Amino acid sequence: MPHNKKHLLSKSKYIRGLQCEKALYYDVYCSHLARYDKETLVRFRAGREFEASYKATFTNGIAIDQLLRREVDKYPQRTAELLRDEGEVVLFEAGFLYDDVLVLADVLRKNADGTYDIFEVKNNSELKEVFRHDAAVQHYVISHCISGIRSFNIVNNDGNGGFVVTDILAYCQEEEPTIAANISHFKQLLEGAEPVIAVGDHCTIPYPCPYIDHCRKQFSSTWW
Repeated sequence: MPHNKKHLLSKSKYIRGLQCEKALYYDVYCSHLARYDKETLVRFRAGREFEASYKATFTNGIAIDQLLRREVDKYPQRTAELLRDEGEVVLFEAGFLYDDVLVLADVLRKNADGTYDIFEVKNNSELKEVFRHDAAVQHYVISHCISGIRSFNIVNNDGNGGFVVTDILAYCQEEEPTIAANISHFKQLLEGAEPVIAVGDHCTIPYPCPYIDHCRKQFSSTWW
């Protein structure tokens, strides 16, 4: 049975590290510096609403986040307990921990034959590269905790309130060596001093960085 071990990285921190290693460092050690603009907050809210609409298509889902709230380091143990049940089991925010990385699957379905289908929900009509990275790190962690993953899907918005489901399991499997190397690098990075990285185009691609105002204050010579 998994223990309630504290995690170092998460899916969002991994994605942050791919965008900017300094932002990852801040996420771990200085998250109080984060500032989100109104547009980003609106995007977050719309994403949560779209995710909820997809989850509503599963009538028998168990929401781990509703059971444990903010105690995210307990999610893996509760998930393991629920997955021992016979027959089909559908979990929302199922937690898995491996290599000091905690991931929460939007929707995980254990089928009656013991195989698994996983769904990562994105309120966007495009299958963006960052979404693939997002799914790949989740697969890396989850596949080391359970066997029998049958599909790993990204659920996009079709633009009319419906869903487009794309299985990218093969991509996730191919990316495993890259994911492992990146995680090792990030863990080493977090043992050292704050990275020195100036502001630049990476501050807004693929997402606006919540630490950009802080970084602007650090550098008097900026790119804009």
